[in-house]
Amino acid sequence: MNIALIIAGGSGKRMGSDIPKQFINIYDKPILVYTLENFQSHPQIDAIAVVSLDGWENLVWAYAKQFGITKLKWIVPGGETVQESIRNGVFHLENICQPKDIVIIHDGIRPMVDKEVLSDVIVTCEKYGNAVSSMPYNEQMFLVDEEHSTVSYIPRETLRRVSTPQAYQYSVLNKKYHEAFEKGIGIYGSSYTNTMMADLGERLYFAAGSERNIKLTTAEDLALFKALLALEDGSRARSEGCL
Repeated sequence: MNIALIIAGGSGKRMGSDIPKQFINIYDKPILVYTLENFQSHPQIDAIAVVSLDGWENLVWAYAKQFGITKLKWIVPGGETVQESIRNGVFHLENICQPKDIVIIHDGIRPMVDKEVLSDVIVTCEKYGNAVSSMPYNEQMFLVDEEHSTVSYIPRETLRRVSTPQAYQYSVLNKKYHEAFEKGIGIYGSSYTNTMMADLGERLYFAAGSERNIKLTTAEDLALFKALLALEDGSRARSEGCL
């Protein structure tokens, strides 16, 4: 079984909105719903769990009913941090998942994940036990010393930009979250599942990524998302002969 674990527990303070950013309406549809629709429509996703901001669970259920997200099976309260929220979701699946089931972790505020990206993450995880969506790093990276000068650089061929979706075999994922929180490793600051796994000695494997898979953090990101949606709608209309 392949279960999507959608992380939607953040308050979104950087967006400057009165409501959490995952619930902001764009063209009469909440951002979170755009995200969920990608997993709902993917044939390899069997079920969806959402880690929700505390107090917003009923609204998530209502949106799922309104927009036909029938694969949504569980809503889990979020934590104080991203890692606590993911942990809550992982632990909630303990009596649901089999050891070899795959859990695909994804940010609720990444609403444009492609079908091909999801497919490759699943295939890579089936082969190696984990998979992290990634992209090449196309800029040069230099190391700066205390004089703000340098003679050293990092070859960009050795770098990858990573994001969600990330997929993990459930037995390893659950074991590592127990270990991380028991030992206090890989759970603070900007840590995420992939960095935690690396901190705990797990080798990570990279799957396909996409430049369209943007994370909506600021008002500028919302403007870009709207532009991409408008571009998609225009392309769809032309292909259907409506323009």
